[in-house]
Amino acid sequence: MSNKIDRSLLHGAYKQAPIITTYDPKNGGVKTDVIMTNYKSEKNEVPVQLANGSTVPLVEIPSKDEESGEYNPFEHRKLAHPTSDMDTLIHLLKGSLGSGILAMPLAFANAGLAFGLVATFIIGAICTYCVHILVKSAHALCLRRRVPSLGFAEVAEAAFLSGPQYLHQWSLFAKSMINLFLVIDLLGCCCVYIVFVSKNLKQVIEVYIHTDVDLRYYMAALLPLLILMNLIRNLKYLAPLSMVANILVGTGMAITFYYIFQDLPSPYERNMIVECTKWPMFFGTAIFALEGIGVVMSLENNMKTPTHFIGCPGILNTGMFIVVLLYGSVGFFGYLKYGPDTKGSISLNLEKTEILAQCVKIMIAVAIFFTYSLQFYVPMEIIWKNLKNNFGARKLYVEYGVRIFLIVFTVIIAIAIPNLGGFISLVGAVCLSTLGLIFPAIIDLVTFYEDPGLGRYNWRLWKNVFLITFGLVGFVTGTYVSIQEIINSDESS
Repeated sequence: MSNKIDRSLLHGAYKQAPIITTYDPKNGGVKTDVIMTNYKSEKNEVPVQLANGSTVPLVEIPSKDEESGEYNPFEHRKLAHPTSDMDTLIHLLKGSLGSGILAMPLAFANAGLAFGLVATFIIGAICTYCVHILVKSAHALCLRRRVPSLGFAEVAEAAFLSGPQYLHQWSLFAKSMINLFLVIDLLGCCCVYIVFVSKNLKQVIEVYIHTDVDLRYYMAALLPLLILMNLIRNLKYLAPLSMVANILVGTGMAITFYYIFQDLPSPYERNMIVECTKWPMFFGTAIFALEGIGVVMSLENNMKTPTHFIGCPGILNTGMFIVVLLYGSVGFFGYLKYGPDTKGSISLNLEKTEILAQCVKIMIAVAIFFTYSLQFYVPMEIIWKNLKNNFGARKLYVEYGVRIFLIVFTVIIAIAIPNLGGFISLVGAVCLSTLGLIFPAIIDLVTFYEDPGLGRYNWRLWKNVFLITFGLVGFVTGTYVSIQEIINSDESS
């Protein structure tokens, strides 16, 4: 039978029942001997609050007799411990409120008081909308493929397999790209955490030793501790660190606001808007702080009532409104207080000699140090999942070796780029503009390209072209300006 007949049969089968074909690059087309009637991602033991991309555990696939009728993905999510709406909201806030909040005053310094506030809400709205279209695409693909849930990377793969036939060959590439950017993003955040911890410790220690030690020595000194902590492979023993980190960050931020609101200057003493050449630094820092798309699919997949996640008001809208409000407040008042002297972390602006301020810096340093392990777990899982089948009885030793290598790698990168503000902006521009803006727009476009189509006047096409362009402009300009900032400044002291 010719390839032409084979493809027509496959096409007819696709119309009758949802199938997934596997693209075979060697034969130049679709493999006819492997046809999956259900789409299932690989299972990984990653908790919902930490899962990113393709690390979401899926549940049982519906039987064939169920496939003949109307399929509702939500009814087939057999979850042992589903999360309530309030639980999901708390996890969403936890996943979005990270160390980026400490960098928001610096973001406002690169935008201006008025423009920074308006732009923060605009970027927050765009990021929220991109999460909406990602979740809607996932729901549509779950319905077509008759599976209960999909992770971020699996959504991309399924979207390309559901789109026009010439895109099928790019499905694995799309999945791999999302996992790649997730790994780069999360390891980049680990590098930022090392700089955060070192800078805060340096300010406190040097009050007492009266010696100006290069910041890089503090980073190197953290290496043995990081290795010991990250040799722990069981999340059961790492989870308590998350609770301690949350308490320390919350307490530290409360004390920081105590200092910020003392003798606040008039808003007219600050720039309402700065020159546009600094805006890319604002974009990179703001999107680094605001973007929590990596945890969204895992949160929605584990909900007891997933229909409450999007909509009006919805868990997503409520959570993102709180996040944007908090980030906007910290950025606005932090820049209002410290003006052009604002540093990469607002904690670094606190008085060096006051005991309470020193406690804040130590609390934040310890909290971020603990957060490193939780952040490191996910990229390690993604990397090890793709490596472990290449080793036999030596798997355990090789895994420890990979862990140590990655930890040393993050410390080396942090030592090479000690500029905290530039580093944060670079990670945001490179990784989060792609994960949070470009990829969701592409997934939405491909998912609905044929059904229901591009809409009247091709509105779906133009909407996604705008989002992709917005992400690309932020990616290019943010990356360029961040690299220039890193090259031209010296924050090693």
